[in-house]
Amino acid sequence: MRRNRRNSISSKNRWLYYLIIILFLFFYFQSEEKGVYLVARIIAGDTIELSNGEKVRYIGIDTPELHHPQKEVEYYAREAYEANRRLVEGKRVRLELDVEERDRYGRILAYVYVDDLMVNEWLVANGYARVATFPPNVKYAERFLQLEREARQAKIGLWAD
Repeated sequence: MRRNRRNSISSKNRWLYYLIIILFLFFYFQSEEKGVYLVARIIAGDTIELSNGEKVRYIGIDTPELHHPQKEVEYYAREAYEANRRLVEGKRVRLELDVEERDRYGRILAYVYVDDLMVNEWLVANGYARVATFPPNVKYAERFLQLEREARQAKIGLWAD
């Protein structure tokens, strides 16, 4: 009799264990569906790869080239890469889309947020990126242009003497 009772208790524990795993996976994938993703790696100052393998190109900005088959590493490329890495690597980010969802390379085009911080905006404001607007994705173009003007006037980052 005792032996059966032990087996039934371990069986109950096993079901509890499975239930916890199922709930964890459910909530994990729920967050993915709501536009929140884990950043797996940084590709460049303006491009990341998510844990699901999707690549994301930041809308409205351009950082100096770090990996280009026909160009040398551009001035301030490593700094922009490192700034982006510090902001998003290994973190959960929220993606805000604009009109076009993908570029010609199949990358997701997005405004990227860590908590309430828009990474695109921060990179421009701190001189790691310049504005690069490609209609129809122009939702924050004026805002970015103002931040670039301020960074140029303050001579920070790309705009330093």
